[in-house]
Amino acid sequence: MNHTLIAVHEDSSKYLSHDQLFIQLIGTFFEEFLELFFPDVHRSIDFSDVKPLSEEWFTDLLEGDHKKVDMVFEAKLKGEEKLIIIHVEPQSYRQDFFHQRMYQYFSLLYNRYRKPV
Repeated sequence: MNHTLIAVHEDSSKYLSHDQLFIQLIGTFFEEFLELFFPDVHRSIDFSDVKPLSEEWFTDLLEGDHKKVDMVFEAKLKGEEKLIIIHVEPQSYRQDFFHQRMYQYFSLLYNRYRKPV
């Protein structure tokens, strides 16, 4: 029996990273994302007045690292003039100190916008 081995090489540099793909999907389907994963939040949001905020960069003054918050939205609550900040951070891998990073982002976003996060 003659076996032929075929090797296929794909240029993976043309692929979007897993996290970047989710950022694009959530950005496109933000209302549906909240409805599916955070139904209580979804019921409270006035989706006629949701706007993505520019990329948020923060500098860790102790370590000198620059950190980018993936997705930040400003939204109005239904029937109120109150604005809130919604932060979404898609991540495809486990990180031991993820909860600490999220707390840091929460604090930084609150200090910048002075609105509930």
